[in-house]
Amino acid sequence: MKYSLLLLTFVVFSSFSFSSAASAIKTGGDTTTNKQGANAFSQPATNLPMSERIDFSVGNSFFRNPWVSSPASTDARDGLGPLFNTNGCQNCHIKDGRGHLPQEGDQNAVSLLIRLSIPAITNAQKKQLIMTGNISEPIYGGQLQDFALSGEKPEGRIVVDYEYHTETFKDGHAVTLRKPIISIQDLNYGEMDPDTEMSARIAPPMIGLGLLESIPDSTLLAIAVAQEDAGKGVSGRPNYVWDVEKAKTVIGRFGWKAGQPSLMQQNAAAFNGDLGLTSTLFPEENCSASQDLCVRLPNGGEPEVSEKILNFVEFYSQHLAVPMRRNIDDPRVIEGEALFLGAGCASCHQSSLKTGERKDRPALSAQIIHPYTDLLLHDMGEGLADNRSEFIANGREWRTAPLWGIGYTEEVNGHTEYLHDGRARNELEAILWHGGEAQASKQAVLGFNTQQREALIAFLTSL
Repeated sequence: MKYSLLLLTFVVFSSFSFSSAASAIKTGGDTTTNKQGANAFSQPATNLPMSERIDFSVGNSFFRNPWVSSPASTDARDGLGPLFNTNGCQNCHIKDGRGHLPQEGDQNAVSLLIRLSIPAITNAQKKQLIMTGNISEPIYGGQLQDFALSGEKPEGRIVVDYEYHTETFKDGHAVTLRKPIISIQDLNYGEMDPDTEMSARIAPPMIGLGLLESIPDSTLLAIAVAQEDAGKGVSGRPNYVWDVEKAKTVIGRFGWKAGQPSLMQQNAAAFNGDLGLTSTLFPEENCSASQDLCVRLPNGGEPEVSEKILNFVEFYSQHLAVPMRRNIDDPRVIEGEALFLGAGCASCHQSSLKTGERKDRPALSAQIIHPYTDLLLHDMGEGLADNRSEFIANGREWRTAPLWGIGYTEEVNGHTEYLHDGRARNELEAILWHGGEAQASKQAVLGFNTQQREALIAFLTSL
């Protein structure tokens, strides 16, 4: 596929332009909030009119408050389970932020999900991949539910152990990295398929998602072409996934492997998989044929999440503001940004993009934003591989994670755990897990001395 020189020029230009102080601080364009502290990720887009903030607040209530089992006096919020991972979205996306691994000795794995699948072997299974992305484990489905309604049995218990290795910088500084090793114990519905593939996922932050949804497909495709033409070993590609509403394959944007095409579908899938709630997009409850709970127990109606509620939650998730950048005039931050660019990190973590025109969402329309992502899949090497495919994403590929707001993680969530499974305990560890297409950037960072490492982290935490 060919693209005009004008479009390619825009994409390359957009990665390094718009660097005025005002633009640099306003990471999310006119939606950017200046709120700091523990609630920095929970603010509405600053340019959202007061007349629409009611819709934002209603969506927030369905995102934040717990759902209950049926029957209940709360008709709009019943139908939880019977198998689930949590009873409310905010339990995983803590303060609209990032999830984490269980603390040592903690039996509660809330905000950590375990994806399950088996290899596609038969022709029927291979055809199914077009619409499902992978083949669910026959008994436990596509995701392990480690909670159940009172008196019922959850599917199993998630146990996290670790293996460790050390990376050493050129100056001798050593960093110990941890890798979570996941096992499932106390299975209550039979043995899993011996070829089951498992992938741990922590909940990502919710900020700026409507802006990412509003970046034109043509921009993402042009970035992929520009990366390939640059010939530097970085070659991202979009994931192509099934859009349930449109009944066709489109570009994926959301999830760790860009496995969901829209916030509407991402939210509906989370309601179904995480809370056991049905909707018009996912009308089937999350029990397999080997589990009779969904047949035996009352539900919350058909569907349990109405279209009106889905619309409110979509509006809420589209308009969560990105907090402003901080300390951009700090000499260490300026030095760190130069090191970030010099190491080639911006090849994938694109600093500046522009959203498309959106008459239906004017607050998100035509915004110059600084998400530090290209939303494309990249081979990140064997160290990060989960060896589990998702649509066209293979077991070594991950979507470039947005970096905006990363400096607020500790004050919002009380931790600094990063990457898809939370293995990195700080920003430096996250960098050292990079491999594959990012191997050259990692090697450049391994050559940094103490001052340079501190400057790079100062830049990242300024975002």
